[in-house]
Amino acid sequence: MNSNNTHTDIFSIGNEEEFNALALQTFSSQYHHNKVYREFCQHLGRDEAKVTRVEDIPFLPISFFKSHQVTCGAFDPEIIFTSSGTTGSEVSKHHVRDLAVYEQSYLSAFEAFYGPISDYCILALLPSYLEREGSSLIYMADDLIRRSTHPDSGFYLDDLGKLRKTLLKLEDTNTKTLLIGVSFALLDMAEAYRLQLNNTIVMETGGMKGRKKEIIREELHQLLKAGFGVPQIHSEYGMTELLSQAYSFGNGLFKSPKWMKVYTRETEDPLSLQATGKTGGINIIDLANVHSCAFIATQDLGKVYKDGSFEILGRFDHSDVRGCNLMVL
Repeated sequence: MNSNNTHTDIFSIGNEEEFNALALQTFSSQYHHNKVYREFCQHLGRDEAKVTRVEDIPFLPISFFKSHQVTCGAFDPEIIFTSSGTTGSEVSKHHVRDLAVYEQSYLSAFEAFYGPISDYCILALLPSYLEREGSSLIYMADDLIRRSTHPDSGFYLDDLGKLRKTLLKLEDTNTKTLLIGVSFALLDMAEAYRLQLNNTIVMETGGMKGRKKEIIREELHQLLKAGFGVPQIHSEYGMTELLSQAYSFGNGLFKSPKWMKVYTRETEDPLSLQATGKTGGINIIDLANVHSCAFIATQDLGKVYKDGSFEILGRFDHSDVRGCNLMVL
């Protein structure tokens, strides 16, 4: 597989047949070039000859990114994205050979769902890149802020008062605004100031672990809707081990870009895919992961619906804390 062609191809996928063909092509390439993934497949007795459909492709447990270097061949990475972790805990490491692929992935997905970045002022309730080097989310937010070119775009985690003034000014000028942040920081803002925002998308990027009492998504979204005066709370779903994100426009239903597809696996038989609409472990094909592994079995539980949308219902292992909120501990 010519990886340069693949980069171009994945972002122009037009239908399920094209996705499936590229997924099988990517599997073949990664089976040959990714030693960790190949050994995993062989351990399952699932060699290349036995994979003739997308449904046959094995999904690598996400924990391998903590214990192994998951790469296609040897290369000097442009960046190593790392997950958040508590003191002493093992973190995931995603060795990224070509940052241009990640940039094209998040730019293409954001603009497909929300339109041109240049139309927005982007306000981030996240640590700045200097405070949390190695976060794929912060890398994306930092780049979106720069690309928005709006003078008020920036990081506001440590100054909620300034954020309030900025939001009110943007509202007065009818400026399209995206407020993106970790859940606990958005909740802090919603509790400190009652706002009525008409031109602002409020987007949360993760749970509450480590900072506040864990609450279910519905309760969190109700509190945020009341605090910001918005009809819906949007959400971003991504992780260190992926190079693509899915987005929800509200009600916790996510849609993924055309080069990313979500499946569920049976909880008692992790090698079998679950029926549509039934709760199972979340498996993800992310074709932007061209130089690592595109086939990931996550620790999230969820449901996938007939139209390809999905929702996240919880975690398999509550002892392994993962979440963007840990970035700011």
